[in-house]
Amino acid sequence: MTAPSPPAQVEQPGPSTLPQRFGLLFASLMVTMLLSSLDQTIVSTALPTVVGELHGLDHMAWVTTAYIMAATIGMPVYGRFGDLIGRKALLLSGIGIFIAGSALAGAATNMTMLIIGRAIQGLGGGGLMITCQAIIAELVPPRDRARFMAPMGAVFGVSAVAGPLLGGWFTDAASWRWCFWINLPVGAAAFVVCAFALRTPRKSVKVTIDYLGIALMAVAVASTVLVADWGGNEYGWTDPLVLGLAAGAVLAWILFFIWQRRAAEPIVPLWLFRSRIFNIATLMGLIVVGIGMFVVVAYLPTYLQMVYGVSATGSGLLMLPMVIGLMGAAILSGQLITRTGRYRIYPILGALLVAITAVLLSTMDVGTPVAVLSGYTFLLGAGVGLVMQNLVLAVQNAFPTSAVGTATSANNFFREIGATIGTAVVGAAFSQRLTDQLAARVSSSSVSGLSDTNSLTPALVHSLPKRLQDSVIEAYQHALTPIFGYVAAVLAIGFLLGFLLPQKELARTNADTGADPSAVQQQAQDGDIAAPRI
Repeated sequence: MTAPSPPAQVEQPGPSTLPQRFGLLFASLMVTMLLSSLDQTIVSTALPTVVGELHGLDHMAWVTTAYIMAATIGMPVYGRFGDLIGRKALLLSGIGIFIAGSALAGAATNMTMLIIGRAIQGLGGGGLMITCQAIIAELVPPRDRARFMAPMGAVFGVSAVAGPLLGGWFTDAASWRWCFWINLPVGAAAFVVCAFALRTPRKSVKVTIDYLGIALMAVAVASTVLVADWGGNEYGWTDPLVLGLAAGAVLAWILFFIWQRRAAEPIVPLWLFRSRIFNIATLMGLIVVGIGMFVVVAYLPTYLQMVYGVSATGSGLLMLPMVIGLMGAAILSGQLITRTGRYRIYPILGALLVAITAVLLSTMDVGTPVAVLSGYTFLLGAGVGLVMQNLVLAVQNAFPTSAVGTATSANNFFREIGATIGTAVVGAAFSQRLTDQLAARVSSSSVSGLSDTNSLTPALVHSLPKRLQDSVIEAYQHALTPIFGYVAAVLAIGFLLGFLLPQKELARTNADTGADPSAVQQQAQDGDIAAPRI
């Protein structure tokens, strides 16, 4: 049985002007996206206080894992259902679920209650990120969309840095519970604005829910995330539990894609993969953003604390140049794309900048000035700002509006999976290198806490005698900085993939993105253009 063809464009062509009250609506969508992306990182600095108060050190990792797992599973479901039944109801439902999860997490009296609240938050949050992007695609033609996608793309970079800062501030100034309670009034305001200001086309399609596909995807995602989180941390990589989860993940992914070929309304339709634009853009996003940005954001703040002795808040502030570079590059490229209608050059330049930054980071030593390191993070942000939202724009432009949610969610979904796997692989390599470096420089038997790299904290390191402290810091630096060199080699693949990304003219109205199913299918197979150009 062949995979079903992409759906026809069913909406009536509309004017290219923006809807009424679009400014207010756009601000609400931005706030909604910010809330959902912030909650991936906002609890990181609050976790020590949270687990101390709720007596749940053994379950600490689940506070973050539950959110990420649920959000990742929800992404393709929201995207597909939005195409089939309409986006407004899904957005309002997502906000409601997110607020409910936030209320439960903020009121938690034990770790079980907190983890359940985080999972509910994730189910809402994953849908918010996808649905907001799809709504902009439905309301704004591709040619004008670039300048609105730019700030939406910057939200992810802002949240990666601002989340830990806000979490620490709430914990110190009030209570860790405000990390969740702040979502209630802000989310309610966004709900009211979207309920009254948002007007999207109503769908009258009878939906066949792919229950088996959702279940197989949930098993695949959960197994993948748990292998990434537990492998080398809670359990060894050769532990039977980790090996069993890895085997289960592979089997679930295989069964999932086999079933998607047969399902009447698949969650991730296989016709997406006939588009060269979708394939190349998704691979680039997975490599450049999923691996490049997330690896640096995961390890550089701790490096700053270890090597330079700055506080957790200080390390977050030192990452602000990345946010500035990301926002500046995203907004500038969005304006230029709207003016010229050409997007292909920007992901290529962005991937090159991110790869160069990784090479520069691999040259760091304990004497590298903080100002130089801030310059590196600025370059990283600028590179990601040229890549992230412009790849999403390319994917959206390759499909009709009636399929834009499915395409957007699948693109984000695979990027999240790539980030999870990439960070786990880098973490395993770094942990092994750190163990070897400490063994070569330090007698671990003489100092409690150095034998277990997972327990090596900045506070412990800076409490050591000066000579021993210097040895540990050098071990940490020599373990981490070469990793960035390995990452640069992978990023070079992302850069080369950019030259294979087709350039399809950005449509001036949503009606121009393709109305005939056979034409859309042929466009997807052809990569949407005859010959790619920069």
